[in-house]
Amino acid sequence: MPVDSEFAFELSVCQWAERAWSPSDDAAVLVARQFGTKHRRWDTIVLECDPDGLRERATFGGDAFDSDLLHVLQNAPADWTYYRDALPDPGYPWRYVRESIHEAADRDAIETRKRGNRIEIRRVRPYPDWLRRIIAIENKPDLTASAARNLVPQLERDIALSLADEVWVATATTNERVEPVLLADLPAAAGVLTVDPESGTAEAVWQPRSLSVTDPGTRILDRPDDDTSAARFEYASPHWKQERRLAIAERAYARGWRAYADTMRPDCRHFELDADETGVYPHCAAKDCLPTAAECRGQCPSYEPEPPAWRSIDWPLEGGPGKAIQRVLARRRRRQRPGLPE
Repeated sequence: MPVDSEFAFELSVCQWAERAWSPSDDAAVLVARQFGTKHRRWDTIVLECDPDGLRERATFGGDAFDSDLLHVLQNAPADWTYYRDALPDPGYPWRYVRESIHEAADRDAIETRKRGNRIEIRRVRPYPDWLRRIIAIENKPDLTASAARNLVPQLERDIALSLADEVWVATATTNERVEPVLLADLPAAAGVLTVDPESGTAEAVWQPRSLSVTDPGTRILDRPDDDTSAARFEYASPHWKQERRLAIAERAYARGWRAYADTMRPDCRHFELDADETGVYPHCAAKDCLPTAAECRGQCPSYEPEPPAWRSIDWPLEGGPGKAIQRVLARRRRRQRPGLPE
C-alpha cells in the first residue's frame, strides 16, 4: 500500500502487528491505535494477552470498563457482602463507588441487593487476569533529524515512567545499507522497527530493553532545554501503574484500531474499503487516495451523502454501503476477541 500520510503508515503498522507480531510466549495479540493517558498518547499499542484470560474477558461484553468500574469488578466478593466491607477504600467519596456499582450491575458484571439501607454486592464471575504485556509504538514514517530530536523527550518520558513493557519507534524502510534511524540519537532502551508498507513487512533493527512495569516509575513533568536547571518530576507508584495499564488495555479491547470509521464519513457515496495483500484500508473514490480523518468529514468539498434509496437496501448491504462497511470492520475487530458474540 502506498503511504502518503502518517495515518496511512499507522494503519499499515497496525495491520502488520496484528498479523505478524510474535510474542515471546504463547500469547494472544490485540492491536489498538491512539491510546494512552491524559499525559501521553501512543500511536500504536500491542497487547500481549493470556489466551484463556482473553476468552474469559469476553464474558463481560465488548465495552470497556474504566478504572472506577475495575475497582468494583476486581474486588467484588464471591458471597453477598456490604459494599464498604468488600471494597478497599478508593481514596475518593463512596458516593462515586455506588454509582460504579449500579453501572456494573446494569451491565450484568456484578449482582446487587438491598438489606435494609445497605447495598450488598456479589460477583457474577471473577474478573480475569488477561493482560500480560503492553508494547508502545511511536510511528514516524519519515524520521528526519528534526523529527528525531522532537521524539527523544517523548521516548525518555515513556522509558522513565515505564508504563509499557517495551517502547518502539516505527519508521519507513529506506533500503539503505544502514537505516538512517539507527544514526539518530534515540534512547538505547527504545526498539526500532523499519516498516515496508507496500509489502506489509517489518524488521526489528534494534531490540528494546524490557522496562520495569512492577517498580515505581518516574513521571517527568518538565525538562529545561539548558543543562543548568533541574528537571521537575514525580514518582508513580506500582499500584497507580497497574491501574493505568489495565484501564488502557480495557479501552484498547473495546476499540481496537479499526475504529477510524467512527471519525470519518462512511455514509459518503465515495467512501470505500480497498484491499490488497497487506490488508484492508479506507479509500476515497473521489480523490483516489487513502483519506485521513481530517479530510474525510462533512466539510469535504467532495462529500456526497448516500442517496436515501441506498439506505433502504436489504441484505447484504442492509442500510446502505456505509453501514455495511462499519459492520465489516466491527466483525474484523470481534474476530480478534474470541468469545464475543458475532
